[in-house]
Amino acid sequence: MAGKGDLLYAWTTNDELREKAETGGAVTALLRHALESGMVDAVFAVRKGADVYDAMPAMITDPAEIGGIAGSLHCGTLLLPKQMRRCLLSTDPNMKIATVLKGCDVKAIYEMAKRNQVNLDNIIIIGLNCGGTIRPETARIIVREKLGLDPDDVVKEEIDKGKFIVITKDGEHASISIDELEEGSEDLLGDQGLGRRSNCRRCKIKIPRQVDLACGNWGVIGEKAGNATFVEVCSEKGANLLNAAVKTGAVATEPANPKGIEIRGKVENAMLKLGDKWRERYFGALGEGTERLNKIREQTSRCIKCYSCIENCPICYCVECSTRKDYLVEPGVIPPPFMFHLIRFAHISDSCVNCGQCEELCPVEISNSVFMHAIQTDLEELFGFHPGEDMTPPVLALVEESAERDRLIATGSDQIFDVFR
Repeated sequence: MAGKGDLLYAWTTNDELREKAETGGAVTALLRHALESGMVDAVFAVRKGADVYDAMPAMITDPAEIGGIAGSLHCGTLLLPKQMRRCLLSTDPNMKIATVLKGCDVKAIYEMAKRNQVNLDNIIIIGLNCGGTIRPETARIIVREKLGLDPDDVVKEEIDKGKFIVITKDGEHASISIDELEEGSEDLLGDQGLGRRSNCRRCKIKIPRQVDLACGNWGVIGEKAGNATFVEVCSEKGANLLNAAVKTGAVATEPANPKGIEIRGKVENAMLKLGDKWRERYFGALGEGTERLNKIREQTSRCIKCYSCIENCPICYCVECSTRKDYLVEPGVIPPPFMFHLIRFAHISDSCVNCGQCEELCPVEISNSVFMHAIQTDLEELFGFHPGEDMTPPVLALVEESAERDRLIATGSDQIFDVFR
């Protein structure tokens, strides 16, 4: 029987699932078992849309449809928890869900749970190792200009062993080093070159362990390489799912190879060091103090006040958003005053999970996630609060908001200091 802390190799016993699987099909088999056994009412995962660059969120209630989920789409840059919440609100908020999430998704779902947007007791989380994602349009450029292939011919993509790898419908394999793609990233607050998204470069949650089961292909070696999934059991809930699936014969397991465990640790540490390197570069380019403030002011002057950053942020759930109040932001004024952005930063920067959605979906390509993440890491160093790792309340959770304080901030009145005293 598996227990919390166990490190295992796992694979599906179903021939149909194994044929489609990339690494043994354990995750797909576990999701199917959770549905068939009644452990959950639905699975929330990703399906491939029109092509490998198109990721679509899917709420699945029929076990027969589980084989159609996409697994890892490295060119699919969705943030699933907020999509899940929207689906639950339109169906049943108390529905029991099994879901598959990468690191930033996991951090987001924890911050959402703190804000009573989801109930973690009703969710089984399978976390995936993640080395980063690439924007769909960027991936097409890489395939066309760096690999010399037609992007529409690509049927499979992968980020593995430091390379971006594609396979065409004719079976042709091509790859390029991620380091080579990202070497040209000179203007980090403007043209960031090719390669992974900026938030992925700075990410330091490569194996999410605040989940129920952490899964991936790092550390699977020998005859099991490509035929099994590395599973770290992270909770009693995860152990129960895995043991139940093994008991029914849906999944088989064996202890992970000790050498494979060592390799997995080395891969993770190398990725964490790379994250530190990119943080130094991005935050160094942003500067400090007045220099940083001026760079943020310059970039945000392009803002068209579309609210995409707010509507897609996993942390934004105010019933009445301060940035929509007429006395703070005059309707129809483009760009909005700089205070529009400062209020947003002040409200959520301590809880930023570096998911990158505010930058990914900005139509005028403001480096929002760099600004927010830089502030968050400063606050993390100052207060010791790590967003998305557990259910600890955020630093600013107990700060009371008031319309009077907002008005004083907006007008720049010295009386604001009296409000905070």
